[in-house]
Amino acid sequence: MKAAIFVEPGRIELGDKPVPTVGALDALVRVTTTTICGTDVHILKGEYPVARGLTIGHEPVGVIEQLGAEVKGFAEGQRVIAGAITPSGWSNACLCGFCSQDGAGTPHGWRSMGGWRFGNTIDGCQAEYVLVPDAMANLAAVPDGLTDEQVLMCPDIMSTGFSGAERAGIKIGDVVAVFAQGPIGLCATAGARLSGASVVIGVDRLASRLDMASRMGADHVIDASKVDPVDEIMRLTGGRGVDAAIEALGTQSTFEAALRVLRPGGTLSSLGVYSSDLTIPMSAFAAGLGDHQIVTTLCPGGKERMRRLMSVVAAGRVDVAALVTHRFKLDDIEAAYELFSHQRDGVLKVAVTP
Repeated sequence: MKAAIFVEPGRIELGDKPVPTVGALDALVRVTTTTICGTDVHILKGEYPVARGLTIGHEPVGVIEQLGAEVKGFAEGQRVIAGAITPSGWSNACLCGFCSQDGAGTPHGWRSMGGWRFGNTIDGCQAEYVLVPDAMANLAAVPDGLTDEQVLMCPDIMSTGFSGAERAGIKIGDVVAVFAQGPIGLCATAGARLSGASVVIGVDRLASRLDMASRMGADHVIDASKVDPVDEIMRLTGGRGVDAAIEALGTQSTFEAALRVLRPGGTLSSLGVYSSDLTIPMSAFAAGLGDHQIVTTLCPGGKERMRRLMSVVAAGRVDVAALVTHRFKLDDIEAAYELFSHQRDGVLKVAVTP
């Protein structure tokens, strides 16, 4: 089969690999649509270490080609997705309710990334076929009437963005700021609205992304290239600050800004993947006396999470298919990476079809 293979830092190439052998609890899925994530770009750049020769990608939509002998409740030929996080269902982390933390860790020792296996510790989804482990815990049937692109964001981007809103503990009537309106931030914006926020403020530096933020539920958008977002948010809130700030980029500046706009007792929900140490300024943190909360999240996985997200899409509560701005064949995966990694041509997400 054809697969996008990590060769070395700076090189992901299309190559040939054997079709995976199916174990008793596995499912072989023929991939019909997948996408590229910002984390894949970190892998491409060598900023996140994975084994050479690994198939990249962690967002599959497809059709069951073959089921393991012990897999029940699914049928060959059925349309399915699987989350980017593929928990076993029986680990201590899973039984404590944190399926994303399943597993013993990754090559660089981040235990918190253990539940992420596709394109990290096992072969991923940017291929003609992908082997889904613990299939009964991770496969979710795609409802009739939904297209591949309508559910393509569910495995990671939508799950992560919504989790940022959920972990922030947003309540009806809350005021929420979302820093960065890339795909995850846009889903966090939609998630904040669905969680009951009465005012959602989207922050970015690109006009096209701010336009999309308005479509996804932002009441106000702030162009950080033109105004200081902290000053503008404090103005919009009458000096009160926000109940929750969601950081969706992974930089010191956005993290610090999110902290500075919190009301006393507010929550900073961090979604960004940080590539260097963070510093918490004393003044922004109220010297540790502001009753603030800082929470982090890795996108929840498993079949029930996928079912819930697809039900939101099916009910018309959010249009995540609008985030697909470009389409490529798997044969052109290297061109897709070139476009996506350089953020050219207004790209948000790409759809890749084998």
